[in-house]
Amino acid sequence: MTDDDDLFPDDFDELPPLPRAGADRRHLIEPADWLRFEAALARALADAAMSVGRLDQMLAAMDRDARAGATRRLALIEIESMLWAQSTPLRREEIGRDLMEARADSDLDAMGLARWALRRLEGQGSLTDLRSFLALRRVDVAGLDDPVAPRPAGDDFDAAATSFHEVMSRLQPLHPLSRAPAARIGWRLAEVSPPEDLVEAACWNGRAMASGCEALAFVPLGRHGRAVWNDGAEQPERLARHLAAVTAGTEEARLTLRRIADWAEDARRRTATIKGDNPARIIAALAAHPLMSTAMVETAAGTSRATAERLLARMYAQGVVREVTGTKRFRLWTAAA
Repeated sequence: MTDDDDLFPDDFDELPPLPRAGADRRHLIEPADWLRFEAALARALADAAMSVGRLDQMLAAMDRDARAGATRRLALIEIESMLWAQSTPLRREEIGRDLMEARADSDLDAMGLARWALRRLEGQGSLTDLRSFLALRRVDVAGLDDPVAPRPAGDDFDAAATSFHEVMSRLQPLHPLSRAPAARIGWRLAEVSPPEDLVEAACWNGRAMASGCEALAFVPLGRHGRAVWNDGAEQPERLARHLAAVTAGTEEARLTLRRIADWAEDARRRTATIKGDNPARIIAALAAHPLMSTAMVETAAGTSRATAERLLARMYAQGVVREVTGTKRFRLWTAAA
Protein backbone atom coordinates (compact mmCIF):
# COMPACT_ATOMS: atom_id res chain seq x y z
CA MET A 1 0.00 0.00 0.00
CA THR A 2 1.38 3.43 -0.95
CA ASP A 3 1.08 6.67 0.95
CA ASP A 4 -1.45 7.76 -1.67
CA ASP A 5 -3.65 4.82 -0.67
CA ASP A 6 -3.85 6.26 2.84
CA LEU A 7 -4.77 9.65 1.47
CA PHE A 8 -7.33 8.42 -1.06
CA PRO A 9 -9.39 5.41 0.13
CA ASP A 10 -11.17 3.07 -2.30
CA ASP A 11 -14.48 4.88 -1.96
CA PHE A 12 -12.95 8.33 -2.45
CA ASP A 13 -14.75 8.94 -5.76
CA GLU A 14 -18.09 8.18 -4.09
CA LEU A 15 -17.74 10.85 -1.41
CA PRO A 16 -20.01 13.91 -1.77
CA PRO A 17 -18.32 16.95 -3.29
CA LEU A 18 -17.03 19.64 -0.97
CA PRO A 19 -18.93 22.95 -1.03
CA ARG A 20 -17.58 25.29 -3.66
CA ALA A 21 -15.98 28.53 -2.55
CA GLY A 22 -18.39 31.37 -3.14
CA ALA A 23 -21.42 29.09 -3.14
CA ASP A 24 -24.71 30.88 -2.56
CA ARG A 25 -25.45 30.74 1.16
CA ARG A 26 -28.16 33.37 1.31
CA HIS A 27 -30.62 30.70 2.40
CA LEU A 28 -28.88 30.83 5.79
CA ILE A 29 -30.41 34.26 6.48
CA GLU A 30 -33.99 33.83 5.28
CA PRO A 31 -36.15 35.98 7.63
CA ALA A 32 -39.09 33.53 7.55
CA ASP A 33 -36.82 30.71 8.73
CA TRP A 34 -35.37 32.77 11.56
CA LEU A 35 -38.82 33.89 12.68
CA ARG A 36 -39.80 30.23 12.87
CA PHE A 37 -36.68 29.38 14.87
CA GLU A 38 -37.36 32.33 17.17
CA ALA A 39 -40.93 31.17 17.82
CA ALA A 40 -39.70 27.69 18.70
CA LEU A 41 -37.30 29.21 21.24
CA ALA A 42 -39.74 31.69 22.78
CA ARG A 43 -38.95 30.62 26.35
CA ALA A 44 -35.19 30.91 25.84
CA LEU A 45 -35.68 34.35 24.25
CA ALA A 46 -37.82 35.47 27.20
CA ASP A 47 -35.17 34.30 29.67
CA ALA A 48 -32.43 36.10 27.74
CA ALA A 49 -34.44 39.32 27.45
CA MET A 50 -35.26 39.24 31.17
CA SER A 51 -31.60 38.79 32.09
CA VAL A 52 -30.58 41.68 29.82
CA GLY A 53 -33.30 43.82 31.40
CA ARG A 54 -32.04 43.12 34.91
CA LEU A 55 -28.50 44.12 33.95
CA ASP A 56 -29.81 47.27 32.26
CA GLN A 57 -31.75 48.22 35.39
CA MET A 58 -28.67 47.63 37.54
CA LEU A 59 -26.65 50.06 35.42
CA ALA A 60 -29.50 52.58 35.22
CA ALA A 61 -29.54 52.80 39.03
CA MET A 62 -25.88 53.90 39.10
CA ASP A 63 -24.67 57.47 38.85
CA ARG A 64 -22.97 58.52 35.63
CA ASP A 65 -19.40 57.94 36.82
CA ALA A 66 -20.13 54.53 38.32
CA ARG A 67 -22.03 53.48 35.18
CA ALA A 68 -19.13 54.45 32.93
CA GLY A 69 -16.76 52.49 35.17
CA ALA A 70 -19.04 49.45 35.19
CA THR A 71 -19.34 49.59 31.39
CA ARG A 72 -15.55 49.70 31.03
CA ARG A 73 -15.13 46.84 33.51
CA LEU A 74 -17.55 44.65 31.53
CA ALA A 75 -16.04 45.76 28.21
CA LEU A 76 -12.53 44.70 29.28
CA ILE A 77 -13.87 41.26 30.21
CA GLU A 78 -15.71 41.05 26.88
CA ILE A 79 -12.69 42.03 24.81
CA GLU A 80 -10.49 39.57 26.66
CA SER A 81 -12.95 36.80 25.75
CA MET A 82 -13.22 37.94 22.12
CA LEU A 83 -9.47 37.97 21.66
CA TRP A 84 -9.09 34.53 23.22
CA ALA A 85 -11.77 33.22 20.85
CA GLN A 86 -9.79 34.74 17.97
CA SER A 87 -6.56 33.07 19.21
CA THR A 88 -4.93 36.41 20.00
CA PRO A 89 -5.05 36.27 23.80
CA LEU A 90 -4.63 39.41 25.87
CA ARG A 91 -5.49 39.66 29.55
CA ARG A 92 -7.85 42.45 30.58
CA GLU A 93 -5.17 43.88 32.90
CA GLU A 94 -2.80 44.21 29.93
CA ILE A 95 -5.44 46.11 27.98
CA GLY A 96 -6.15 48.38 30.93
CA ARG A 97 -2.45 49.06 31.47
CA ASP A 98 -2.00 49.93 27.81
CA LEU A 99 -4.91 52.37 27.93
CA MET A 100 -3.24 54.15 30.84
CA GLU A 101 0.12 54.22 29.02
CA ALA A 102 1.75 51.68 31.32
CA ARG A 103 2.67 49.78 28.17
CA ALA A 104 2.48 46.01 28.28
CA ASP A 105 4.81 43.76 26.29
CA SER A 106 1.99 42.47 24.10
CA ASP A 107 1.00 41.85 20.49
CA LEU A 108 0.72 45.38 19.08
CA ASP A 109 -1.90 44.42 16.49
CA ALA A 110 -4.02 42.70 19.13
CA MET A 111 -3.65 45.69 21.46
CA GLY A 112 -4.71 48.06 18.70
CA LEU A 113 -7.78 45.93 18.06
CA ALA A 114 -8.50 45.88 21.81
CA ARG A 115 -8.39 49.69 21.99
CA TRP A 116 -10.73 49.94 19.01
CA ALA A 117 -13.12 47.38 20.54
CA LEU A 118 -13.20 49.20 23.87
CA ARG A 119 -14.18 52.47 22.21
CA ARG A 120 -16.96 50.72 20.29
CA LEU A 121 -18.34 48.81 23.29
CA GLU A 122 -18.39 52.05 25.26
CA GLY A 123 -20.63 53.59 22.59
CA GLN A 124 -18.44 55.24 19.95
CA GLY A 125 -19.24 54.75 16.27
CA SER A 126 -22.55 54.63 14.43
CA LEU A 127 -24.03 51.19 13.78
CA THR A 128 -25.55 52.45 10.54
CA ASP A 129 -22.25 53.73 9.10
CA LEU A 130 -19.92 50.74 8.93
CA ARG A 131 -17.02 52.74 7.53
CA SER A 132 -17.20 55.02 10.57
CA PHE A 133 -17.86 52.15 12.97
CA LEU A 134 -14.80 50.26 11.73
CA ALA A 135 -12.74 53.47 11.68
CA LEU A 136 -11.87 52.99 8.01
CA ARG A 137 -10.61 55.66 5.66
CA ARG A 138 -11.94 55.52 2.14
CA VAL A 139 -9.32 54.19 -0.27
CA ASP A 140 -10.39 53.96 -3.90
CA VAL A 141 -8.86 50.64 -4.92
CA ALA A 142 -12.06 48.98 -6.04
CA GLY A 143 -11.59 46.36 -8.70
CA LEU A 144 -7.96 45.58 -7.89
CA ASP A 145 -7.37 41.84 -7.92
CA ASP A 146 -5.54 41.50 -4.61
CA PRO A 147 -6.00 38.03 -3.08
CA VAL A 148 -4.33 39.07 0.19
CA ALA A 149 -6.41 42.22 0.77
CA PRO A 150 -7.84 41.99 4.31
CA ARG A 151 -11.23 43.38 3.29
CA PRO A 152 -12.92 45.17 0.39
CA ALA A 153 -11.97 48.82 -0.08
CA GLY A 154 -13.45 51.86 -1.77
CA ASP A 155 -16.63 51.15 -3.73
CA ASP A 156 -16.29 47.44 -2.99
CA PHE A 157 -16.51 48.10 0.75
CA ASP A 158 -19.48 50.41 0.26
CA ALA A 159 -21.21 47.62 -1.66
CA ALA A 160 -20.41 45.13 1.11
CA ALA A 161 -21.79 47.50 3.75
CA THR A 162 -24.94 48.09 1.72
CA SER A 163 -25.41 44.34 1.31
CA PHE A 164 -25.10 43.82 5.06
CA HIS A 165 -27.57 46.59 5.89
CA GLU A 166 -30.04 45.15 3.38
CA VAL A 167 -29.83 41.83 5.24
CA MET A 168 -30.42 43.58 8.57
CA SER A 169 -33.40 45.43 7.14
CA ARG A 170 -34.96 42.12 6.11
CA LEU A 171 -34.29 40.69 9.58
CA GLN A 172 -35.95 43.64 11.32
CA PRO A 173 -39.06 41.64 12.40
CA LEU A 174 -36.83 39.56 14.69
CA HIS A 175 -36.19 40.51 18.32
CA PRO A 176 -32.81 42.32 18.63
CA LEU A 177 -31.40 39.38 20.59
CA SER A 178 -32.54 36.89 17.94
CA ARG A 179 -31.11 38.94 15.07
CA ALA A 180 -27.52 38.60 16.31
CA PRO A 181 -26.67 35.07 15.09
CA ALA A 182 -28.25 35.82 11.70
CA ALA A 183 -26.34 39.10 11.62
CA ARG A 184 -23.08 37.24 12.19
CA ILE A 185 -23.82 35.11 9.13
CA GLY A 186 -24.80 38.18 7.10
CA TRP A 187 -21.61 39.97 8.15
CA ARG A 188 -19.47 37.08 6.91
CA LEU A 189 -21.43 36.67 3.67
CA ALA A 190 -21.01 40.39 2.93
CA GLU A 191 -17.27 40.05 3.71
CA VAL A 192 -17.29 43.22 5.78
CA SER A 193 -14.35 41.99 7.90
CA PRO A 194 -11.30 39.87 7.12
CA PRO A 195 -12.18 36.14 7.30
CA GLU A 196 -10.15 35.52 10.47
CA ASP A 197 -11.60 38.51 12.37
CA LEU A 198 -14.52 37.89 14.73
CA VAL A 199 -14.08 40.90 17.03
CA GLU A 200 -15.54 43.49 14.66
CA ALA A 201 -18.80 41.61 14.11
CA ALA A 202 -19.01 40.72 17.81
CA CYS A 203 -18.69 44.39 18.80
CA TRP A 204 -21.30 45.48 16.27
CA ASN A 205 -23.69 42.77 17.47
CA GLY A 206 -23.07 43.55 21.13
CA ARG A 207 -24.07 47.16 20.53
CA ALA A 208 -27.01 46.27 18.30
CA MET A 209 -28.49 43.86 20.85
CA ALA A 210 -28.55 46.68 23.43
CA SER A 211 -30.29 49.14 21.10
CA GLY A 212 -33.46 49.23 23.21
CA CYS A 213 -31.75 49.46 26.60
CA GLU A 214 -31.79 52.49 28.86
CA ALA A 215 -28.26 52.31 30.27
CA LEU A 216 -26.61 49.22 28.81
CA ALA A 217 -24.17 50.14 26.01
CA PHE A 218 -23.71 46.56 24.82
CA VAL A 219 -24.96 43.09 25.73
CA PRO A 220 -22.04 41.19 27.29
CA LEU A 221 -21.54 37.51 26.57
CA GLY A 222 -18.19 37.20 28.35
CA ARG A 223 -16.59 33.77 28.26
CA HIS A 224 -19.90 32.31 27.04
CA GLY A 225 -19.45 34.18 23.76
CA ARG A 226 -16.73 31.75 22.75
CA ALA A 227 -19.46 29.17 22.08
CA VAL A 228 -21.16 31.39 19.49
CA TRP A 229 -18.69 33.84 17.93
CA ASN A 230 -17.17 31.00 15.89
CA ASP A 231 -20.34 28.91 15.71
CA GLY A 232 -20.82 26.85 12.55
CA ALA A 233 -23.90 24.87 13.59
CA GLU A 234 -27.28 24.80 11.85
CA GLN A 235 -29.38 27.94 12.32
CA PRO A 236 -31.75 26.63 15.06
CA GLU A 237 -28.81 25.42 17.13
CA ARG A 238 -26.95 28.68 16.55
CA LEU A 239 -29.92 30.63 17.90
CA ALA A 240 -30.34 28.32 20.89
CA ARG A 241 -26.64 28.59 21.76
CA HIS A 242 -26.70 32.34 21.29
CA LEU A 243 -29.69 32.91 23.58
CA ALA A 244 -28.14 30.65 26.21
CA ALA A 245 -24.91 32.69 25.95
CA VAL A 246 -26.85 35.96 26.36
CA THR A 247 -28.59 34.67 29.47
CA ALA A 248 -25.40 33.28 31.02
CA GLY A 249 -23.25 36.26 30.00
CA THR A 250 -25.57 38.93 31.37
CA GLU A 251 -26.15 37.00 34.59
CA GLU A 252 -22.39 36.70 35.03
CA ALA A 253 -22.02 40.42 34.34
CA ARG A 254 -24.50 41.22 37.11
CA LEU A 255 -22.58 38.93 39.48
CA THR A 256 -19.36 40.74 38.57
CA LEU A 257 -20.87 44.12 39.42
CA ARG A 258 -22.47 42.70 42.55
CA ARG A 259 -19.09 41.33 43.62
CA ILE A 260 -17.58 44.81 43.31
CA ALA A 261 -20.38 46.25 45.46
CA ASP A 262 -19.77 43.53 48.06
CA TRP A 263 -16.05 44.27 47.93
CA ALA A 264 -16.69 47.96 48.61
CA GLU A 265 -18.84 47.14 51.62
CA ASP A 266 -16.22 44.76 53.00
CA ALA A 267 -13.40 47.22 52.28
CA ARG A 268 -15.17 49.99 54.20
CA ARG A 269 -15.57 47.64 57.13
CA ARG A 270 -11.90 46.60 57.08
CA THR A 271 -10.67 50.20 56.92
CA ALA A 272 -13.09 51.54 59.53
CA THR A 273 -10.27 52.00 62.05
CA ILE A 274 -8.49 54.49 59.78
CA LYS A 275 -9.44 58.03 60.75
CA GLY A 276 -11.24 60.30 58.34
CA ASP A 277 -13.32 59.63 55.24
CA ASN A 278 -10.44 59.38 52.76
CA PRO A 279 -10.46 55.55 52.77
CA ALA A 280 -14.17 55.52 51.93
CA ARG A 281 -13.61 57.94 49.04
CA ILE A 282 -10.75 55.84 47.69
CA ILE A 283 -12.89 52.70 47.94
CA ALA A 284 -15.73 54.43 46.08
CA ALA A 285 -13.32 55.48 43.33
CA LEU A 286 -11.90 51.98 42.91
CA ALA A 287 -15.41 50.51 42.88
CA ALA A 288 -16.33 52.86 40.04
CA HIS A 289 -13.19 52.33 37.94
CA PRO A 290 -11.61 48.99 36.99
CA LEU A 291 -8.07 50.40 37.05
CA MET A 292 -6.66 53.62 38.53
CA SER A 293 -3.28 55.27 38.87
CA THR A 294 -2.29 56.92 42.13
CA ALA A 295 -2.87 60.31 40.51
CA MET A 296 -6.39 59.28 39.49
CA VAL A 297 -7.11 58.09 43.03
CA GLU A 298 -5.78 61.39 44.37
CA THR A 299 -8.11 63.37 42.10
CA ALA A 300 -11.18 61.19 42.60
CA ALA A 301 -10.81 61.11 46.38
CA GLY A 302 -9.97 64.81 46.62
CA THR A 303 -6.90 64.18 48.74
CA SER A 304 -3.17 64.86 48.51
CA ARG A 305 -0.75 62.62 46.63
CA ALA A 306 1.03 61.72 49.88
CA THR A 307 -2.25 60.72 51.54
CA ALA A 308 -3.34 58.68 48.51
CA GLU A 309 0.01 56.86 48.41
CA ARG A 310 -0.03 56.18 52.15
CA LEU A 311 -3.60 54.88 52.20
CA LEU A 312 -3.17 52.75 49.08
CA ALA A 313 -0.06 51.16 50.60
CA ARG A 314 -1.95 50.44 53.81
CA MET A 315 -4.97 49.04 51.96
CA TYR A 316 -2.64 46.93 49.83
CA ALA A 317 -1.07 45.47 52.98
CA GLN A 318 -4.58 44.65 54.22
CA GLY A 319 -5.43 42.87 50.96
CA VAL A 320 -8.15 45.41 50.15
CA VAL A 321 -6.59 46.61 46.88
CA ARG A 322 -4.38 44.93 44.32
CA GLU A 323 -1.47 46.43 42.37
CA VAL A 324 -1.32 45.18 38.78
CA THR A 325 1.87 46.67 37.34
CA GLY A 326 4.63 45.42 39.61
CA THR A 327 6.57 48.64 39.14
CA LYS A 328 6.98 51.61 41.46
CA ARG A 329 7.41 53.97 38.53
CA PHE A 330 3.81 53.76 37.38
CA ARG A 331 1.61 51.81 39.76
CA LEU A 332 -1.96 50.91 38.85
CA TRP A 333 -4.52 49.83 41.40
CA THR A 334 -7.67 47.76 41.29
CA ALA A 335 -10.18 46.34 43.76
CA ALA A 336 -9.09 43.02 45.25
CA ALA A 337 -12.50 41.54 44.50
